[in-house]
Parts: sequence; structure tokens; C-alpha cells
Amino acid sequence: MANQPILPPAMLGILGGGQLGRMFTVAAKTMGYRVTVLDPDANAPAADFADVHLCAAYNDQAALKTLAESCAAVTTEFENVNADSMRWLAQHVPVSPSGDCVAVAQDRILEKSWIRKAGLATAPYLALETVEDLNHDLTPYLPGILKTARLGYDGKGQVRVSTAAEARAAYADLGGQACVLEKMLPLVCEVSAIVARTNTHEVAVFPLAENRHAKGILDISIVPAQVTPALAAKAQQMAVQLAEALDYVGVLTVEFFVLDGDELVLNEIAPRPHNSGHYTIDACLTSQYEQQVRAMCGLYPGKVDLLSPVVMVNLLGDVWKDDGGEPNWSVLMQAPNAHLHLYGKREARPGRKMGHYCVLADSAEAALAQAEAIKDTF
Repeated sequence: MANQPILPPAMLGILGGGQLGRMFTVAAKTMGYRVTVLDPDANAPAADFADVHLCAAYNDQAALKTLAESCAAVTTEFENVNADSMRWLAQHVPVSPSGDCVAVAQDRILEKSWIRKAGLATAPYLALETVEDLNHDLTPYLPGILKTARLGYDGKGQVRVSTAAEARAAYADLGGQACVLEKMLPLVCEVSAIVARTNTHEVAVFPLAENRHAKGILDISIVPAQVTPALAAKAQQMAVQLAEALDYVGVLTVEFFVLDGDELVLNEIAPRPHNSGHYTIDACLTSQYEQQVRAMCGLYPGKVDLLSPVVMVNLLGDVWKDDGGEPNWSVLMQAPNAHLHLYGKREARPGRKMGHYCVLADSAEAALAQAEAIKDTF
């Protein structure tokens, strides 16, 4: 990456125009940058705010050439973008995170081996790259969750299994593709730490979020997480340790399982801002999206102080009416300490992330009670 910082009104590029790309674009535009979004969806949410929308596939050579020639730096909004496209772009323009880091996050087998290489703990797991790997003694990994090695998110590509026979059947149902069989652990809770790291190795870590899921999709994030200060500091330190092992530049999200005795086990990583970090827009001195801009432009990370306890609630398509009508936002919109963020998606579908809201209060408990009361009004 260039030693000279990239300053406004430079053009920044992003691969992906979903809600994360949209919030990145808003942050970059607010800071005075211009933005080019590459996304094959003609109705990509980020295109509402971008200066340029290249409506093309992520491996479209002409579109990549345009990005390389017109942008001062390029980033991504999600890990399932073509890592080779990012490697090609990096020959012509600063790219963060690197294609190599994205490739690690795309593959659970590679990801878990990197986590362990960095000296950090994962749940016991077995890599299943061929059907023959199922001939191992599976007992140490049962009951477990069989997860596809690639392209799984929000609970997709995951099957709970209790016996070796169930594991073999689930492997066949998933098409015999590479998978990880991961032992289920008795969780106290799940937390995530979001790190911003620059090319000059400056690091900032956001306050820990405690995450609650429903049907495999993040439902609520509570900040500060209801864990001991020592555990929060340990999770932040482990997230930095992994970022440094990867020589990561950009925003990296590290998800953890918390076990009895304040034991921490890494679950997975995301090479980008994260759903559990949306709270930073309303409740931190610097948002995770501004950090993404700052990291890719070679700027010092912004301060990450938490201004107020906060609870973030995901809004899925399930709360929209069957005829496509909007939920009744009246209670939410009249709460002076609540903030609604809608993603501009044209069609609401069950399980589809359509927006989120944050409630800021004097305590996490008060924010949670109010956030859940608002949720009941939909």
C-alpha cells in the first residue's frame, strides 16, 4: 500500500453493493471521497449513493480494469467475492484486505488452520475433504455441526448431527463437498471483536458485542457485552493477534464462543465490517465503515470510544407484511433514543436482512428492554 495517505476527493472502489457496501459508501461520501461500486445487481443498495455503479460480475475483466484505472484504492464488502480478482487488482492499485486474507476467510478449513497457526483455540474439528474422511472415528466431534467449507453464512450450509450415521447422511445431502465437522460446545454466549488495522500496523479494536442468534441469523447485539472486563480485553487481544498473524489491513471481525470459566474459542472470521458492528454508526466516536475507509486510505484509525450502551436489532423480511407493506414504524420512529437504518432493498423476503435499529440508553439492560419492547410492536 502506498506510504502517502489517500485523501478526499479520491475515488474509492468497493466490490459488492449490498447493505455493507451501502454503509461504507455513505461513510466515504460523508468524508469527501467519491465511490465506485462493482456489483452485478442492477438494484444494488449501495448504488443509491455511489458516484459510479459498475453493474458486472466480480470477475468481469473490463469492470476490474475500470476499477484499477479509476480508483485510488479498493476494498470489499463480503468474503465471497473472487479472491483472484482482488489479487489482480492489487497489481495495479492498493487493495485491502488482501486477496490472500479473503481467500482464508472463504474456506473454513483454511480459516481454522490459520487460527491455530496464530496460536489461538478453535472448537475440536475434523476437515472432511472427501467421503473417505468420514471413515475416521467421529466420536470426538459429536454431537457436532457439519458446515460446508465454502459459501456458508447466516446458518446456510450447516447441519446439526448427533451420530456418525447422521454425519454421513448430512455430508451426502450437502453434495459431498468439502466440509468441517465441528464439535458443539456448551456456550455461555457468543461475542465478536472488530479490529481496524493499517498498513503501518496501527490498530484499534471496538468494544466487544454480545450476539444472540435466531435460526442461524444474528438477531440482537448488546454492547458492552455482558462479560467480565478481563474476558473482553482477552477477546480484543486475541482478535489483534490474529490480524497480526495474517498481516491484515482493513476491518476484520472475529467471532468467539464463550465457555464456562471465561474460556474463549474462536468461531470464525469475516474480512470486513460485520452485522454485529452496525451499532458503531450510532454509538461510537468512529464507525466500522469509517475505519474501513481510513484503513484502505492509509489513515490512522479513528478512536473507538463507546458513547453510550447500545442494543442493535436486525430487521428481517419476516416483519414486512405479506403484500409487501411496510411494518408500522411509529413506535420506533417516535423513540428519541432509537435510530432506524433501512437498506433500500426492493423486495422483502423471510430471512433477508432489510435493515436494523439501535437503541441507546444509560445501561445495556435498559437498552435491551426497550429494543425488545419496540420489536414487539412490529
